[in-house]
Amino acid sequence: MNILVIGGAGYIGSHVAKEFLGRGNGVTVYDNLSSGLRENLIPGSVFVHGDIHDYSGLVRVMKGGSGAVAFDAIVHLAASKAAGESMLNPEKYSLNNIAGTINIINAASETGIENIVFSSSAAVYGEPEYLPVDERHPTNPENYYGFTKLEIERILGWYGKLRGMRHACLRYFNAAGYDVGGGVKGLELNPANLLPVVMEVACGMRSELQIFGNDYDTPDGTCIRDYIHVSDLAAGHVAALDYIRKTGKSLVVNLGSETGSSVTEIVETARKITGRAIPAKIVDRRHGDPAKLTASSALARELLGWEARYSDVETLIKTSWETYKKR
Repeated sequence: MNILVIGGAGYIGSHVAKEFLGRGNGVTVYDNLSSGLRENLIPGSVFVHGDIHDYSGLVRVMKGGSGAVAFDAIVHLAASKAAGESMLNPEKYSLNNIAGTINIINAASETGIENIVFSSSAAVYGEPEYLPVDERHPTNPENYYGFTKLEIERILGWYGKLRGMRHACLRYFNAAGYDVGGGVKGLELNPANLLPVVMEVACGMRSELQIFGNDYDTPDGTCIRDYIHVSDLAAGHVAALDYIRKTGKSLVVNLGSETGSSVTEIVETARKITGRAIPAKIVDRRHGDPAKLTASSALARELLGWEARYSDVETLIKTSWETYKKR
């Protein structure tokens, strides 16, 4: 197959591109490099510097222009992703996430590409009513970022009905870790998630880590979150595309570790693996932070034969440290 990976120079996108290439597929990366990095471009892929707001550019690439080829599928990973920022700057998220994705979908419709894998988010669920969260859980996003992801899923659903486009929407919480084979080396720009921030403190890029509350109803008092290794995510994207192509059915599915890890567990394990002090300061809770968030992956196991292989805490931190310590 020939795959167009939009946002393929980013943190998750580069791992997805590597996974598709490693399975013998042709890969073209379309990225504006606003948050992606040239050093994340995987050898063997074709790179097209372009923006999802350039509709004619998208159509040209999907038709085989700009040095690219005709495509069997699109993998869409180009979105703004900071939940807190989305509440302060909804205009940016409306433009990048919703309007940009509409351009992608319309260009795919115009050029006859029928398969789209969309990197969604478990933020579509909002405050959990039960754990682990499964695909039957009500969707009630608590931030604008989650709202944009849910709207994109709904738009894809309508294009499935009206244009016969097949889609896979992959919902997950916290992508973490680095390529288990060491092939992706570019660090995230301005990370907001816990594990890369821990790594930046370990490297001396930050002076200390802030832990937002230690009085939650959890075993050690700190929040528990579902961390999924980015290599597991990449495998999930490949499996999802295989599913929609083989069955002709669209799919909405969670990818998660199901167990979760606490902030304290992450920090203590990072101290042990890195041998660094990793100074941490307890500060006030953040508004709206639930004590625990985990996602069920039962449906992914059933339909895709997928399971998390690398999402234990030690592997998450070891693969991250192997990349960060070189910087």
